[in-house]
Amino acid sequence: MTSEDYRKGSLSLAGTVAMGTGVMIGAGIFALTGQVAGLAGAWFPLAFVLAGLVSGLSAYSYIKVSSAYPSAGGIAMILSKAYGRTAVAATASMIMAFSMVINESLVARTFGTYVVQLLDVDDAFWVPVLAVGLILAAFGVNVAGNKAIGAVSKVAAVLKVGGILAFAVVTLWVAGFDFQPVPSGGAIDASVSGLLAGTALAVLAYKGFTTITNSGSEVVDPGRNIGRAIVISLAVCAVVYLAVAVAVGSALTIPEIVQARDYSLAEAARPALGGTGVVFTVVIAIIATASGLLASTFAVSRMLAMLTDMKLIPHRHFGMPGRVQQHTLVYTVVVAAVMAALFDLSRIAAVGAILYLVMDMAIHWGVLRHLRNEVGARPGVLIAAIVADTIILGAFVAIRARQDPFIVVLATAMIVAVFAFEAFYLGAHRRESDAHEQ
Repeated sequence: MTSEDYRKGSLSLAGTVAMGTGVMIGAGIFALTGQVAGLAGAWFPLAFVLAGLVSGLSAYSYIKVSSAYPSAGGIAMILSKAYGRTAVAATASMIMAFSMVINESLVARTFGTYVVQLLDVDDAFWVPVLAVGLILAAFGVNVAGNKAIGAVSKVAAVLKVGGILAFAVVTLWVAGFDFQPVPSGGAIDASVSGLLAGTALAVLAYKGFTTITNSGSEVVDPGRNIGRAIVISLAVCAVVYLAVAVAVGSALTIPEIVQARDYSLAEAARPALGGTGVVFTVVIAIIATASGLLASTFAVSRMLAMLTDMKLIPHRHFGMPGRVQQHTLVYTVVVAAVMAALFDLSRIAAVGAILYLVMDMAIHWGVLRHLRNEVGARPGVLIAAIVADTIILGAFVAIRARQDPFIVVLATAMIVAVFAFEAFYLGAHRRESDAHEQ
């Protein structure tokens, strides 16, 4: 890997925060508000708060290790240091990469869903078409390089955070700051298990902070700024998410939110602000999702390039010119486009949540068992992170298994298949290396 592939110091603190919030706000609040309300019922604003707390616990492991060992493949580096060059490290790294690609398809699908709110068109056809189109556009911008991404992310971060907060304040003001939780019934589960399951899904709205660790070697003064960027990004997003959740709950009843679960913010703007509010919300959604996809595509292609460098995954050029990172960018875009075309938002989000939480627990366990003394991590915080992940994942899987068992089977099959492949690949590579040494 040449020095040009991972340019040290090319991301400032502001640029790093913009990239992290770009991924989080782009996917989370627009795609997941209605989905979380469908699980947590009237407690859905609390689910976003709890998800922020869980993410804060999770961030501890990433900050400790990534600050000590900044890397362009941050999560893969953490796993490799914890588990060595093993199938466990490779599998967890690939699960994270898959969850990031799934996040790209989630964001792209959200983009399409919001855009069609302004058009009198067939949603079933145009949502996936617009989603794939956005993914291809993000590919083009990523080809332009890191500086273009940083510039776009900074501008977009200001516009969308300001726009979303304006939506929240105006919607709350028009609604008289009257949050309207109603008794849940039918498919809307407002039980403790529903709240915990909603928290698991809401964690996806915060997982963008891992984008920062994946670009660790490119952050200015990483030992200091990685942790600062993650904390700032999480804090900004927590405030934004809570404000928006309360605003949506003030404009719509819970059943109305769930009915419009894929575009709940636009629907909340309709009674409060009319057609102008819907247009404003859709414009902010376009900015948020487009910038989020841009940052996420950049991060996952970098991570896959690092996994290739670490010889944890095979690589084939397929006749393409250019560097490895450019090839992984192509693979990322192809997989994300296929998922965006074939799966709806609910299923994409469910698979992404399961994969991410499994990987997250693997990170904490590895740091607890093998790295805590080396990086100065406190065991109590690591154990708390593992327990929190286990509780919310268990609740989410239990509910999804009743509602849509195919998704639980699919996520499980993906994990098993990746582990089997990595065990075979690493075993074959190890035997080949041993043969050459003899």
